[in-house]
Amino acid sequence: MSQLYQVQQLLKTLRLTETSNEISKLIKAAETNEDSYTTFLLEILTYEQKRREEKQIEKRLKWATFPYHKTLNDFNLGEQESLSKKQLNQLKELTWIEQLFNIILLGPPGAGKTHLAIGLGIEAIKQGFKVVFTSMGELIHTLKTEEITRKSQTRMKRIRSSDLVVIDDLMFMAMDQREANLFFHLINDLYNNASIILTSNKSPSDWGELMGDASITTAILDRIIHRAEVIHLNNDSYRMKHRTSIFGSESVQN
Repeated sequence: MSQLYQVQQLLKTLRLTETSNEISKLIKAAETNEDSYTTFLLEILTYEQKRREEKQIEKRLKWATFPYHKTLNDFNLGEQESLSKKQLNQLKELTWIEQLFNIILLGPPGAGKTHLAIGLGIEAIKQGFKVVFTSMGELIHTLKTEEITRKSQTRMKRIRSSDLVVIDDLMFMAMDQREANLFFHLINDLYNNASIILTSNKSPSDWGELMGDASITTAILDRIIHRAEVIHLNNDSYRMKHRTSIFGSESVQN
C-alpha cells in the first residue's frame, strides 16, 4: 500500500474529498515549486475550500431552476434608458436582500425583465444566498398540488426557505378565489423572511382585476410594496430589435 494511497484514504475519512481526488497533482506542483511545508498545507486547504464553494454554487444553481443562464454582465444596459449603471451596481450589491426589500420589474414582453431577474438571482447565489426561480403558472400549479404530491411539497419547502424568490410573469393570467388565497398565504410566509423579485407586464393597479378579490389584492400588495423598489423597463422589446429574420435585411413588405 503506497503512502499516496494512504494519504488519499485519510483525506476521504476526514471528508476532504475534493483534495483526495487532486492530491497527486498538488504534490507534484509543490515539488516543482519547491514549496515549504506551510505553503503546501495552505495550498491544500485553499483548494478544498475553493472546490467546496464551487460545488455549493453548482448545487444552488441547480435548485434555483433558472430557465436559462444569463448573468448581469450579459445584460445590455444600453438598451435600458430607465436604468442607470449606478442603479444596476446598487442592485448588484444585494444589500436589499439583507434588508428584505422586494424588487418589482415592470415592462412589456421582451424588455429584459426576466434577464435582469435571473442575473440578480445568479449574483445572489454567488454571494451565498439561497434562490429559487419560478414562473407564476408553475407556482400556482405547485401551490395547488402541494397537499397531494411529494414533488410539490419539496418544491414549496425550498421556496419558503429561500433568501430570494423570483416570480416571473406575475399576473399574466387571471386567478380564481382558491389560487388567489394560496398565493396570498405564500406571500405572507415570505414576508419578513425573504426578498422577492416580481416581473410583470401589468401595473400593480391592474392586479386586482386578475385576482378577482379586492381584499386579497390589497393584502398581497401591502406585504409586497411595504419594502419594494419598482423599476419600469419601458423600452421596446429587445427580442424584436435583435431578432433574426429569414429574409435577411429585407422586410416582409419589401
